[in-house]
Amino acid sequence: MGTEQGNTTVAIPAVDLSVAALLREATEVTGLSDFGDDSFREPLAVLVKSLNDEANLNAGGRFGQYQRILNILINRLRVEAWIAKYPEILNEDIVAPVVIIGLQRTGSTFFHRILAADKRFYAPLWYEVRNPAPELDWDFKTKDSRISSAEAEVAAMLAANPEIAAIHPMDPIAADEDILLLEHSFYSTVPDAFCNVPTYGKWNDENDNTPAYQYLKRLLQFLQWQKKCSGQQAACWLLKTPHHIHHIATLLKVFPDAKIVQTHRDPLQTIPSAASMNYNLWVLGSDNVDGKVVGEQWAAKYARGTLHTLQTRDRQPEAFLDVWYKDTVADPLSSVQKVYNFIGMELTEAAKLAMEQHQEANRRDSRPAHEYTLAQFGLTEAGLKAQFAEYRQRFVV
Repeated sequence: MGTEQGNTTVAIPAVDLSVAALLREATEVTGLSDFGDDSFREPLAVLVKSLNDEANLNAGGRFGQYQRILNILINRLRVEAWIAKYPEILNEDIVAPVVIIGLQRTGSTFFHRILAADKRFYAPLWYEVRNPAPELDWDFKTKDSRISSAEAEVAAMLAANPEIAAIHPMDPIAADEDILLLEHSFYSTVPDAFCNVPTYGKWNDENDNTPAYQYLKRLLQFLQWQKKCSGQQAACWLLKTPHHIHHIATLLKVFPDAKIVQTHRDPLQTIPSAASMNYNLWVLGSDNVDGKVVGEQWAAKYARGTLHTLQTRDRQPEAFLDVWYKDTVADPLSSVQKVYNFIGMELTEAAKLAMEQHQEANRRDSRPAHEYTLAQFGLTEAGLKAQFAEYRQRFVV
């Protein structure tokens, strides 16, 4: 098989997209056999079946999904090998993480990266969440091979679809979403973002995600240990992903002292923008993508997640702080100050300066505009108002 890139045909290897083949290849590549807790095996099986039966992948998409799953399995093997060699990793305390949640397109990436400029936070960087386990012989002094790998992957994604840059700022060494850590448990919405896997998505919605958040904690312990070995010291983790709105009660069960910062923006703006982002990921791996299917899936998914978060907030209101998109855009440091007041941490002059420097170096007008319409994704203003009525009544209208 092959695909056209300019005037060159690039051969795409045929792959055996089966659980048995993926597990076998991961063990052969690494020489390791301990994948950790077996809770990943059922969602992995559901995902692989959904990819084969529903995703309508082209050759490149099939190869890409094989490589992504294989990479996760290799990381799982390396994680356990590191922990076996350094069992003190599991003694790392994850204290009062600050967790930014909200719908996609609510300014959460912008806000997360501003806050992460304060190095008193441990922030998960893109190359770390893609590959939480370094090579087993890494010495914490030489350049981490994960960075080179991440740079190549980001470059390839942007080359395949430059529109992605207009939607989400891609930076292999910037703070990014811990959903890519959750992905290593095979409980996440990452597969749904890349392709049409409704059976897997339904399974994930209906099953207890506690194993995912327990594994997230394990990976944060490992990353915290790595950061300390590299000379970093911080007060707490600063996490961010919209995915958490679907399972915020589970997150608070596993991290009971977490401080939740929820970003708000009208779903009439956020949902079509999120659909556009996911559509532009789906087309990387399939030649037959219906934007209306993307819009329907993600509107329904976020409607359920938003309702779950509202219900959790009613039970644990003290765990939440609200930040509005319009405020973070107009006066970011005012919203930043609210967060510091909420978590009981001083906003120092050094932190403010670092945040201002980050803003200047990462201006939104340096990226192309993101353009889309509701109709592209089968969405209507009336339909979104109905789906998100309770949320909009409380936080928008």
